[in-house]
Amino acid sequence: MPPLTGILLAAGASRRFGSNKLLAPLADGTPLAVAAARVLVAAVPKALAVVRPGDRFLASLLAAEGLEIVECADAQRGMGFSLAAGVAAAPAAAGWLIALADMPYIKESTVARLAAELAAGATLVAPVYRGRRGHPVGFGRGYRAELLALRGDRGARAILDRSLALLTPIAVDDPGVLYDVDWPADLSAVPARDVATAD
Repeated sequence: MPPLTGILLAAGASRRFGSNKLLAPLADGTPLAVAAARVLVAAVPKALAVVRPGDRFLASLLAAEGLEIVECADAQRGMGFSLAAGVAAAPAAAGWLIALADMPYIKESTVARLAAELAAGATLVAPVYRGRRGHPVGFGRGYRAELLALRGDRGARAILDRSLALLTPIAVDDPGVLYDVDWPADLSAVPARDVATAD
């Protein structure tokens, strides 16, 4: 069976942040997107990153971490287009684990558990921390057509909302699944070391 593919969505415009937040350094100096990429690749060795056209520096950083690079010509039109481009670039995958490049504090063990559930035949998986659903989210191969048809800026939320009966929730002790970086203050609002390594 073809392997799962991890998809790192790294094509956002960072409008609220004021600069390219995916290059912003964490406490240890690691660029935000690189930290997210390392967690994904550790759990899903076959992974790709979707970036905006011309974002060569970010693309080079992510390629150095072992991710295949996919440029999405329609990235400015919303996350749905980027997600569809990632799925299209891995047509033979058994499933896709969709991660966000602005969520660098997720534990490797969390991503590994999600990947294992998906590889074992789960249709749809997501982590749940204290009753709240987080990221990344995994989709089985049966969702390929719906993922390829995504448009707009809601990503795959509509698919999740109408498929809740098929969702396998994975309870995790990992607040990182809920924590994304939108503003510069978010980089220090939660201590990176505590969130990333707490068990």
